[in-house]
Amino acid sequence: MERNFFEMIVYIIDKYWLWFLQGAGTTLLIALSGTIVGFAIGLLIGVVRTIPVPENVGKYSPKRILIKLVNALLVCYIEVFRGTPMIVQATVIYFGLMEVYQIDLSPLFAAFLIVSINTGAYMAELVRGGIQSIDPGQKEAAHAVGMTHMQSMINVVLPQTIRNILPATGNEFVINIKDTAVLNVIAVTELFFMTKSVKGALARTYEVFLISGAIYLVLTLSVTAILRYFERKLDGPDSYTVFGSSTMPDSSFKKNLGKKNN
Repeated sequence: MERNFFEMIVYIIDKYWLWFLQGAGTTLLIALSGTIVGFAIGLLIGVVRTIPVPENVGKYSPKRILIKLVNALLVCYIEVFRGTPMIVQATVIYFGLMEVYQIDLSPLFAAFLIVSINTGAYMAELVRGGIQSIDPGQKEAAHAVGMTHMQSMINVVLPQTIRNILPATGNEFVINIKDTAVLNVIAVTELFFMTKSVKGALARTYEVFLISGAIYLVLTLSVTAILRYFERKLDGPDSYTVFGSSTMPDSSFKKNLGKKNN
């Protein structure tokens, strides 16, 4: 029986909806877990790369050499994973570990690993840029009251940095949802892999990939809307009163505070 376009769309969804659902679930799982771990990697690298080189030590002191060496290794990691396609990284890591070191990773774990270290490379530069965008006076003030570099990072710099890079982090999550499609090269059963399986079963390309594209669009739009909601929550209300300002003098603030206490 020959079906028209809309009948074929309905038929595919009715018969293979579970395949698409499984693929979409795997895509979200890899993208979300990879983004979270990649963010942690990037946060750690960003902090390490901003550790200042001590000025009171010699040019060839072990501490100075160690900081320079660690920075050089981290730069190599960042440039390699930012400068090569994820599909190449997936092939080299998955098949390379298997052929050279006889390490047989499951495709799902390999996908999680690849997305994590790829995201970590991008997030490292975002974090470093976010840290450098914070007013140096805040770090100097923290050091003036006796905080170490790590204490000033945790208590003063990083909270502001994370808030500033949140939109870019959300964008990285959306990119990862789409980029998981390349992981079908290592047989990860994500959405693109399942789409190809349905296409092979039906010998229909246009309708099957149209459905797949619609699912990707729904996923990315939904994630974007959720992230925008949390960004607005972090921004706080649009209208607020600054106590002690001309709109709310200190006397009025004390009066309102006394009413609340009573």
